[in-house]
Amino acid sequence: MSIPLLSRPSSHPVSAARGLTGALALTPMRVHEICGPARQTLAAMIAGDAAGPVIWIRPAWAGDQLCPDGLAGLMDPVRLIVVLAQRTGDLLWSAEEALRSAAAALVVAELTELPGLTPVRRLHLAAVAGAETGTPPPTGLLLTPGDGGAAGVESRWHIAPAWPGGWDLSRRRARAHPPRDWRLTHDGRRFHLGQPGDAASH
Repeated sequence: MSIPLLSRPSSHPVSAARGLTGALALTPMRVHEICGPARQTLAAMIAGDAAGPVIWIRPAWAGDQLCPDGLAGLMDPVRLIVVLAQRTGDLLWSAEEALRSAAAALVVAELTELPGLTPVRRLHLAAVAGAETGTPPPTGLLLTPGDGGAAGVESRWHIAPAWPGGWDLSRRRARAHPPRDWRLTHDGRRFHLGQPGDAASH
């Protein structure tokens, strides 16, 4: 049984998941969108391949917490810096400041509504500014509700749990690549991208 990403914190040994490369490589100094019921899971997978600390911005009123046990198979929770925003507007403001600071190579922001085009453009500019002082250059992830649809993002991904295991992953929009669907699985050590509908057999 998989352990949910949202729960009460606890401390256990951790192991970072590896292997999200190639088709899932995200353009740095840009902001990408992840939607779908497993959007937190994909963000954690990407965080597992990121270097250094990860800043994860969440609404303080969400009523749940990121669970280290659930994250441990995907990334090392010790690298996680959780920021709790008190207001809706603070979510995007915090993401912008985090990208500009270059304090982390990956900045994740859980949003409660779709952002406008102007705030997304500001996030792109903040990531570029952060790249002037930070190594590696920062990348932003916006976790949006429903089917997403944020304007101006570099790419848009949708992910949902699949039966009998793994996830159905879709690249719905990308500036440099066409839309595409995969079955994403994990064998306990690495991730594998297969054809849609493939069973989790690794």
